[in-house]
Amino acid sequence: MFNGLLQPTHLIILLAVVLIFLGPKRLPSAGRAIGQGLREFKDSINREPHPLAEATATADEETPQVPRQEMPPAQ
Repeated sequence: MFNGLLQPTHLIILLAVVLIFLGPKRLPSAGRAIGQGLREFKDSINREPHPLAEATATADEETPQVPRQEMPPAQ
């Protein structure tokens, strides 16, 4: 299905369309923003869990579970 999706001709056409939409002045800043976003995403995946997430997990374990009451079926 996706065989041969990123051929050189497709990449040139994609770059031309992006250049038309963004223009030559905003293209470097857009590339920089995409690179920074990908870098932050990768860093957040590789980072240790946030301490607040651990605190919430322990609070969930300590919270008593209230039994649910079953409702009669609607008529």
